[in-house]
Amino acid sequence: MMSAEKHSPEDVALSLTLAIVRSSPAPLLLLDGQLNIIAASMSFCAVFSVDEAQLTGQPLYALDDGKWDIPELRSLLTATMSGEGTPPARDVDLKQPQRPVRHLIIQASQLTYLDLEQTRILVTVSDVTQAWADATKKEESARAAHVLLQEVRHRVANSLQIIASVLLRNARTTTSEETCGHLENAHHRVMSVAALERLLSTSEHGDINVHAYFTKLCENISASMISDVDQIALIVEGGDGVVEARVSVSLGLIVTELVINAIKHAFPDGRPGVISVNYNFHGPNWVLCVRDDGVGMPSKAPVRTGLGTSVVAALAAQLHASVEITPEHPGTQVSITHTRIALVENEPETASGPPTGTRTASSAIRNQRVEE
Repeated sequence: MMSAEKHSPEDVALSLTLAIVRSSPAPLLLLDGQLNIIAASMSFCAVFSVDEAQLTGQPLYALDDGKWDIPELRSLLTATMSGEGTPPARDVDLKQPQRPVRHLIIQASQLTYLDLEQTRILVTVSDVTQAWADATKKEESARAAHVLLQEVRHRVANSLQIIASVLLRNARTTTSEETCGHLENAHHRVMSVAALERLLSTSEHGDINVHAYFTKLCENISASMISDVDQIALIVEGGDGVVEARVSVSLGLIVTELVINAIKHAFPDGRPGVISVNYNFHGPNWVLCVRDDGVGMPSKAPVRTGLGTSVVAALAAQLHASVEITPEHPGTQVSITHTRIALVENEPETASGPPTGTRTASSAIRNQRVEE
């Protein structure tokens, strides 16, 4: 009986390497030091519709009648052959006649093994053509939807301004002071939402810059309710940040109610003064303050529970915030405080802390309590 043929360890190692490359589920090429193809995986042959027998011994750059002779691929293999580590993958566009361009991500690494005199390069090819096409289609759809949404918001803002104009015209023609007041308040509320929709129509991500929004809002209120801006000044402070659109709606309506209330009641008999709107962030927490230096609240006056007060209370509740009215000297301050994380008490107040008269909280967070 003849003994089984024995193979050298080198032959066994090479055979094993070729078997692993050929059976790989990823498209692979094994190259020698002259960048000739030693082996190709079956997945590579399937993806690029080639026969492995035709690939073996062929120079890589001669593949597909030279279509693989691409500057990016040459740069990748030159860097790989230099032996200075594994270079980053390259994005390569493979242009084939009468076929769409194929987008490939190609990686190459020089194999390290005992026979260092025999250079071997392993090339991995990922065809991301369909993934890129899907991503591009998704981005185009998102852009189209964003443009449509901006257009809708622009039209909504225009419609709201028309409604506000009708309300204001009716307020000026009615003979009832009470009805006139209600119509004017409704006008300002509609204008508050219209200003928000106008900003949203130009927003890239659907978020609202608080300072810009409050500034525009107060400009509208001032133009329609303050006949002499030198007599009553309406200023916006703080608010350097962005909030979600749904939050800004409630904040804008709260500011509208509080500012209108201050204009109507804080400066009787032509008294001059200042109304300030201040919004400060403290991480996830925030404080909105509307303050005036007017006559303040008479100590013997009954508690007002009008529509404006109810609106502010309801909007604050939607934002999971509390309302605090603080007598100032002079004037009054109304603070809307949202606390999502309870902070350590008795810490020194930071420079970005809330204005005087509000409840303060340190920026050093220790014992965190998240409120739903």
